[in-house]
Formats: sequence, C-alpha cells, structure tokens
Amino acid sequence: MDLISQIVERAKANKQRIVLPEGTEERTLKAANQILTDGVADLILLGNPDEIMGLAKEWGLGNIHKATIIDPENHPKKEEYAQLLCELRKKKGMTIEEARKLVLNPLYLGCLIIKSGDADGQLAGARNTTGDVLRPALQIIKTSPGITCVSGAMLLLTHAPECGDNGVVVMGDVAVTPVPDANQLAQIAVCTARTAQAVAGIDPRVAMLSFSTKGSAKHEVVDKVVEALGIAKEMAPDLKIDGEMQADAALVPRIGASKAPGSEIAGKANVLVVPCLEVGNIGYKLVERLGHATAIGPILQGIARPVNDLSRGCCIDDVYKMIAITANQAIAAKAQ
Repeated sequence: MDLISQIVERAKANKQRIVLPEGTEERTLKAANQILTDGVADLILLGNPDEIMGLAKEWGLGNIHKATIIDPENHPKKEEYAQLLCELRKKKGMTIEEARKLVLNPLYLGCLIIKSGDADGQLAGARNTTGDVLRPALQIIKTSPGITCVSGAMLLLTHAPECGDNGVVVMGDVAVTPVPDANQLAQIAVCTARTAQAVAGIDPRVAMLSFSTKGSAKHEVVDKVVEALGIAKEMAPDLKIDGEMQADAALVPRIGASKAPGSEIAGKANVLVVPCLEVGNIGYKLVERLGHATAIGPILQGIARPVNDLSRGCCIDDVYKMIAITANQAIAAKAQ
C-alpha cells in the first residue's frame, strides 16, 4: 500500500470532523463529495445551504447531503461563537459588535467551531490567501504548547528508495517563517518531526541542514543551526536529531559515515530541516521538478489544532489528500 493510501486508511479508521469554509468552491465541493463517498472524514461545509445543494445537483455530487452544512448568516450558535471570539480577543480591544461581524466570515467561523470542540481541523485556501487562512487560526486556536512559530512541512515522495524512509522525506520549513532565529528553527525541527510521525507514519530521524558538516565551515548561519540543535534536544529529549550537516551527509550512508562518523542520523535522515525558508522553498521545488518527486503540502504545523492552507491553483485531488492529511494531524493532536 502506498503512503497516500495509508494516510487515507488511517483517516477512515478514526474519522475526524473537518471544516471546509469554502463550501461553494467547485474543487472543494467535488473533493468533499469523494471524501464523503469514501468515508474518509466527517465534513462541515460553510456556506448558504441552498447554494451548496444547488451546486451539488448541478455537478452530480450525490453525497454532499451527508455533510453538515452551516450557514454563517443564520445558525443557532452564531451568538455563542461571537461571545467566544469576543472573550478570546478582549485584550486586543475587540467589541461584541466586531465579533458578530467576524463570525460571518467562514474562515473565522471555522476556527471558532474547532475552538468550541465542535470540529477537529480545517482546510481552506482554494479561494483565500495564506494570510487570510492563518490569521483567524492564530487568533482563535493559537499555537501548540511550547511553540510560538507556525511553519510548513512538505511531504516528498521520491524515486530514491535508498534515501529517507523508503524514498519518503519530510522537509521543513518550506512555507511560513522566512528567516527563523535559533529558537524558531528548533521549534520547526520538533514540529516537522511530529508531522512526519502523524502524517507519514515514520519514526523521525532529523537532520539539521547547513552548508557545513560538524564544523567543516565557520559562519554565523552555521552557528545558528548548531544553537538550534541544542535547543531542539532540550525541547524533545527523545527525538533522534543531529547536525549541522550537508544534505549529502544526511541522506547518503557512505558520505554520512565519512563526514560525520558516529552520528546516528548521518546517512539515515528522513526529516530534513533547512536553515531558512528560501532554502526550503527552492529545495523542494528542485526535487519535485528535476527529480520528478511528488510534493504534498505544505502541511501547516505548530497550531494547536490542524488548520491547513491550499494553493489557489490546487486540483480536486490536492484537496482530497489534504483533507485526509488534516484528519491524520487531528488524530495525532488528540493523542498528545
């Protein structure tokens, strides 16, 4: 069974409630119908019920009626959610009138549904920007305990079975924090390892990447990676992690043994933590395009309950996979 099938089967076995705020968006609705047909997750669609069911009829989506459909303009918990938002944001000066307006925004409403315990995760972004998706998540759901920065991991399914975990490599951060400091980089390492465990089902072996391996080069950016390694070890003492090391030393046993003798990670890494977003974004796209790897994500991490962001250029299959991934993250979040 391939990894995506495993992710889907784990979701089916422990069904989670996933909110889709873009309930009238075509790709989202078509993916939702397939998710409901396959029994992968319980879905909450946000939008006008008549419009959603009208589109479902037009597109021949016979299982959309199995979703819970919530109209942001008219539902029984509207005032309850407004009061919750006002309470969460009162230190920022939010009034109940402002909260009542924001509750009409599906992205805010979805996060409030999760915060109140009525759902387990959210997926949006087919119509909305990353900033619009993240803002309510950070204001309402907030970050996980001990985590202050949000990051994004990319699941890379490569054609190099000798690397990673039978060709599976998880890379972070590829999406959110441009120039992390040492503390943020340590958080990214811990979060990316958790994502590898929750989504890919692998025992993470984390390499902190640099252009230096074990002091072969001297530079302040290398020093940051070394400092981050120490912080990550304190944050997660049981985590298998090492650095700093070059990518070839992290992935190729022969080179790892030569450049970092005695390291339990060198040559065996399946989680790659890059020193900055620039490296991560360029790196995964090179692997995807030149190496013909399948890149899935970014998978947002560091939020207390999973909220994921789609590319606005996504396809139906992307939405389907990300719903299943969000469900897997929700299962792991409950287990922590």
